[in-house]
Amino acid sequence: MPAKSGLTAQPPESATWLVHVDRSMWVGGVRGLMLQALHPLAMRGVWQNSNFRDDPFGRLRRTADFVGRVTYGSPEEAEEIGRRVRAIHRTLRIRDPDTGRTHRVDEPELLLWVHCAEVMSYLEVVRRAGVPISDRQADQYLAEQRRSAMYVGLHADDVPGSVGEMTDYFARMRPVLRVIPESAAAVRFLLWPRLPESMRFLSPAKPVYFPFGALCYYTLPDWARRLYGALPEVPQIAVTAALRAFRLTMNAIPDFVHQQVLDEGTRAMLRASRERLGAAGYDVGKGLRALVDPRRHPGPAPG
Repeated sequence: MPAKSGLTAQPPESATWLVHVDRSMWVGGVRGLMLQALHPLAMRGVWQNSNFRDDPFGRLRRTADFVGRVTYGSPEEAEEIGRRVRAIHRTLRIRDPDTGRTHRVDEPELLLWVHCAEVMSYLEVVRRAGVPISDRQADQYLAEQRRSAMYVGLHADDVPGSVGEMTDYFARMRPVLRVIPESAAAVRFLLWPRLPESMRFLSPAKPVYFPFGALCYYTLPDWARRLYGALPEVPQIAVTAALRAFRLTMNAIPDFVHQQVLDEGTRAMLRASRERLGAAGYDVGKGLRALVDPRRHPGPAPG
């Protein structure tokens, strides 16, 4: 079925759906937070302006809500969450103890780092987990994600839009990245988080979270793990096998069970998306994930 504009912020035929609809995205999300924490000023921005220490998983859920709305939400919902995020960022400041300077949270350099660390984590983890994404689709995904970057206040032309451009960007950023005490603490929290009140029903399963957190950590680039040195190294072939097993397990969970970890607002948005797509003629009987077939939707060539 051809894409129908106006139903969702990104159509089911997009490379974005191919990446975001897979549940190995949970690993990509935590990995993204760990990678973002290596930028000292970005990490201090999180530390000084959020309850990350008390609820690191809550930050992941808020990120999941943003990603969901700018993917599956209506164009109006995507614009609204973008306005909301930009308004919050405008009010926040970061004090840098190294220089004594005060920075805005919405400085383009910081927004760009957070965006790039996030979307590259999604892409690299999902591909490694076994989703058949071609090089052309990978480039197309990053080109499409320029739109997401615009929602938070960046200009599309300033955002890497291909794997090659992202590789160059990370090479330029490497000298800036280092572990500060807040970064090390953030990784510890992500390896063994305190569950928020709304997720206490998961407490019996908490002993299995450390292996999940460790899996996220071990998917970090080699250079990032060397900076952290938080866990002993293991063979990367074992990490890939564990990641693929995680993906198969998570994708086998029924939608209504999986969505219990999401905020109610996110679940309502997904229900509305499914209804819009169904009314437009898409077969949503097996859920949103069933709409994605990488063999039928190779995606346009990157431009």
